[in-house]
Amino acid sequence: MDQGLIPRRYAKALLETADERGVSEALYGQMTRLNESFETEPALGKAISNPFVSTSDKTALLETASGVKPDDKDAATFADFVKLLVQNSRIDLMREITLAYVDLYRRENNIVRVEVTSAAPLEESARKRLRAIIESKLPSDGKIELEEHTDPSLIGGFVVNINNERLDASLKNELEQLRLNLLK
Repeated sequence: MDQGLIPRRYAKALLETADERGVSEALYGQMTRLNESFETEPALGKAISNPFVSTSDKTALLETASGVKPDDKDAATFADFVKLLVQNSRIDLMREITLAYVDLYRRENNIVRVEVTSAAPLEESARKRLRAIIESKLPSDGKIELEEHTDPSLIGGFVVNINNERLDASLKNELEQLRLNLLK
């Protein structure tokens, strides 16, 4: 997803600053939680872009949504960054900057996002086997960020999304392919 030039520049500057301060991993966790908050709570994005919500309220919302604790030593970088966005009237770009930061961090640290959707929760042995197969295809310093979902409509099997690639080994897909072949 292309977030735009301005958010990417802010995200790159934030990543460089976090690297210099030695808090890039902690900030990645904060930005990931903030991204999840934006996804699960659409009202957060509306509140951040609302001109009638005070900047102090926006800052508090962002800190809460990212899981930043005021007494946390790693929180200073996030707080400084939010202040910078407020000063530059760019706070409304926080969602796009968050996406860009997460993307840049993953690229820099060779993190591959893997999303597995199965008809039932994966057993530990299946999870380990799947992780081993994926890790064997990665560079030696690559890491996996595994996210699991269940969808009973798959009937059986699973669907794996790795970055922009999709492997659909679900029974639902097999039945659909069979139906399409019968219609020909």
